[in-house]
Amino acid sequence: MEWLTGIVVLLPLIASAVPVAASIRWKNIGWPFAAATLLATFGLAVWLAYLVVTDGPISHDLAGIDMPHGIELFADELSVLVLLLTLIVCLGVLVYTRVGGPRGNAFYGGFLLLTGGMLGITLTADLFNLYVFLEIMALSSYALVSAAKYRWSTYAAFKYLLVGTVGAGFYLFGVALALAATGTLNMQDLSVRLAEVGYTDPVVIAAFGMMAAGLAIKIALFPVHTWLADAHASAPDGISAVISALVPAVAVYAFARIIYTVFTVDFIQTNPDVGTMLLLVGLLSLFAGSTFAILQDHIKLVLAYSTVSQFGIVLIGLSIANETAIFGAIFQMFGHGIVKASLFLLAGMIALRFGGIRHIEEYGGLAKQAPVMAGAFAVLAVAMIGLPPTFGFVGKWYIALGAFEEGMWYVSLLVLGSTLLSAAYILPFVNRIYFYSFDGTDADPERITRGMMLAIVAGAILGIVLGFTSGEIHTLLEGAIDALLEA
Repeated sequence: MEWLTGIVVLLPLIASAVPVAASIRWKNIGWPFAAATLLATFGLAVWLAYLVVTDGPISHDLAGIDMPHGIELFADELSVLVLLLTLIVCLGVLVYTRVGGPRGNAFYGGFLLLTGGMLGITLTADLFNLYVFLEIMALSSYALVSAAKYRWSTYAAFKYLLVGTVGAGFYLFGVALALAATGTLNMQDLSVRLAEVGYTDPVVIAAFGMMAAGLAIKIALFPVHTWLADAHASAPDGISAVISALVPAVAVYAFARIIYTVFTVDFIQTNPDVGTMLLLVGLLSLFAGSTFAILQDHIKLVLAYSTVSQFGIVLIGLSIANETAIFGAIFQMFGHGIVKASLFLLAGMIALRFGGIRHIEEYGGLAKQAPVMAGAFAVLAVAMIGLPPTFGFVGKWYIALGAFEEGMWYVSLLVLGSTLLSAAYILPFVNRIYFYSFDGTDADPERITRGMMLAIVAGAILGIVLGFTSGEIHTLLEGAIDALLEA
């Protein structure tokens, strides 16, 4: 069944052309076709995940050309977890855009292309094809950011394009250096060849540095995060959910593969300064992102800078490089994807219903007008802060515990202490919602569909339930994490 890996990636990529072509005759086919395509892809992804869990990792050589000469797709427990996260969030976004917009066949064609690019990043085992899928994801996201009705979105998309192109250039230059040093692009083969060249070789170190710099831009780590705020504030709400919850998630997944599958733990141990630099960037992103979020009063900007902070936590877990911290990073990434996407969609729903409100002072008294939406916001906020028993607490706990196991008790304190900063930027909104009077108008309650409500309630429930299922998820991922550390 190894062909499933190819079908999961190719189905949305090929299908993305259909809504655009169909515009000649059918103007409103985009949403139902995209929904059917992603539901079918999700079903195939669940089947693939079942096969991986029961039978072990699956490798597929495209066109029957064996690696390292051909192009390999690879699925293990970690990759199918990111695969399912991507499709769950994308389906939730589709539920929102049916009424919340933007609509149009071209938009949904771009959305399928974006989804296919993210799925390709998750399943590829080839550094150059990783670049190809990164660019498919990036180019489609640039276009979708500009799909908003605001003229400012064109500027934001252009800035996103410029910065993203720089990131792609850094990454590709790193790939070229790795190819020049080893003669191969396959991740597994590279891990062997790089060890033969030597981890202290300047070309090997430069290759890692270039790829790391490029992916840091894609993840939006401090200080190369500047594109994120403009893109989030200007993009349609559904696309903000994707570029905050998923685009950094698949980029950090790719970074984890490069660190552990390609360069391996031995590279980090041989070059301890590299690990220190990763840790430092993670800590700076954590505290800079939280500080910028505290200074904002626009909900989308608060959530955007929160993403910088949250992926700083994830990078801290990856830089610690032991099984406990890596699991915490993966768990934090997965839970963040669900909760952050739900918060962006909920912010869009509030704007739809109450006349486009976005600022904290406009959120006063919403609990009396929309109790379910207010309750979902409160639960999602608690999960984002990281209070027990939510995913945020469990993810931070594992990362802090992993740091403590390595003797880095100060990192443990900083990670756990970041909960206070998270509370400082999200609790003011909860306070306004519940403890202030309502001054606005309930402009358009009929625009909030049952599907939207189910999506955000499901996201809020998952934010809590994931905390109780961390043991089972840890057992599921244990083999994949061990394989990363032993590569």
